[in-house]
Amino acid sequence: MRQATTQELYSYWNKLRGARLSPAREDIDPSEIRHILADTMILEVDDERQFPIRVSGSRLNALFLDELKGQSFVGLFAPGERAAASEMASAVVEGARPIVAGLVADQSDEPPAHLELLLLPLRCHGRTHSRVLGMLTPTALPSWFSLRRADCLRMIAMRFIDDDRDADPALLAGADSARALKPSDLANRVGTRRRSFFVIRGGRPI
Repeated sequence: MRQATTQELYSYWNKLRGARLSPAREDIDPSEIRHILADTMILEVDDERQFPIRVSGSRLNALFLDELKGQSFVGLFAPGERAAASEMASAVVEGARPIVAGLVADQSDEPPAHLELLLLPLRCHGRTHSRVLGMLTPTALPSWFSLRRADCLRMIAMRFIDDDRDADPALLAGADSARALKPSDLANRVGTRRRSFFVIRGGRPI
């Protein structure tokens, strides 16, 4: 994690969970993270794994010039990467493990914006497969931000935050082939089916 806001949200989430795999939605006190709320979001876990956005920060709305509450998180990605985005968020839920990813937001007439994404599992009313706490932070604000709408998100690189501790041994054994793996390939790999983990090695450090 490179962004201070991303590190702060992860530290807050880690403090709340204690010895648990994940904290509860009701544990979160917005006043304790009020200065980073603009970049935060909460996703619902639906049967179709489109991850509707339940809470959307003001800066995330500004990126797309729209109120994103109720929209699909997966639908924000380029069509060819939506299956991989769904698998990424599903891996957070199924494995109760946080993921950090490097993204770009494409804009038709301007250079893309680079962003850092953090996804963290949450329990809600005792249910473990219920919510995801997220943060999408620009590494630098582009000149078109809040003036033009981003077209879509694309993945550049991603990893489990604790992949060295718990990564699937079969994937680690195949590190040479995993090093060439692209995020858009995730949905086509047997290793990314639900209730399993994936690791992408190489690419841009996050």
